[in-house]
Amino acid sequence: MTKVLVATDKPFAAGAAKQIRMTVEEAGFECLFLEKYTSAQQLIDAVADVDAIIIRSDLITKEVMDAAPKLKIVVRAGAGYDNVDLQAAAAHNVVVMNTPGQNSNAVAELALGMMVYQARNQFDGTSGTELLGKKLGIHAYGNVGKHVARIAKGFGMEVCAFDPFVSKETIEADGVAVVDQVDDLYSTCDYISLHIPANASTKKSIGYEILSKTKKGATLVNTARKEVIDEEGLLKWFETSDSFKYISDIAPDNQALLKEKFGKRCFFTPKKMGAQTAEANNNAGIAAARQIIGFIKRGDTTFKVN
Repeated sequence: MTKVLVATDKPFAAGAAKQIRMTVEEAGFECLFLEKYTSAQQLIDAVADVDAIIIRSDLITKEVMDAAPKLKIVVRAGAGYDNVDLQAAAAHNVVVMNTPGQNSNAVAELALGMMVYQARNQFDGTSGTELLGKKLGIHAYGNVGKHVARIAKGFGMEVCAFDPFVSKETIEADGVAVVDQVDDLYSTCDYISLHIPANASTKKSIGYEILSKTKKGATLVNTARKEVIDEEGLLKWFETSDSFKYISDIAPDNQALLKEKFGKRCFFTPKKMGAQTAEANNNAGIAAARQIIGFIKRGDTTFKVN
């Protein structure tokens, strides 16, 4: 019998886990769970005879794949998949997929919620500002970016986007202005919402050089990946600017220093919060299960990323 392992250090919500199990078992597969594990070895031990793995932010390394001779597919329940060693997957003939779009609205709502929180001085009782009439720049117009634009327009914000991989016609069809140069996005917007993936070309790409282009009082919102921020450059710009603000659901390594020196000009959630809704849990988990079933039974490789 095909075995599907749901390996989640941060477990799915109970309702989502139940739906995943039902979906997998209705397909005639066995569904196993490894939750809240405390060491990589526990994951390595659990994969010995599984055919498929569903993960969230869990690390699927070469060592994990070496220990899983029957493994055929790994599905990351979410959009990002930099926690999977794609080179090792190719060497082991393992298909890797993500579930794009399933968490997008949750992440977008978080981004706008954080903007409101920062605009109102983190709800400290003092007078803040409104989002109405402010200019929002969306850096990368994928599934999350589209939802951010939709919600931001409801706040009455002026919305523009930069994404060299998405056609001008696609962006403009959503009523969003196209920015041709990324520097122009940073230099003209009151808020910049960051949605780029973490890859070889983007890691540490958001640093002093581009941040120094931001207009006075601008706020950078990062609900993408920690790795895309050059933390030394971020600190340098904070020290140079007297009004720049940075808010994120992925705390940088130097968060204590930033909070000590710049106080409420920065804010970080206690942990990654983008997909932390009941709906996103449900959507991504069930999508992952269905993609495994489609691949095992029909050879469907939609959403393959390697």
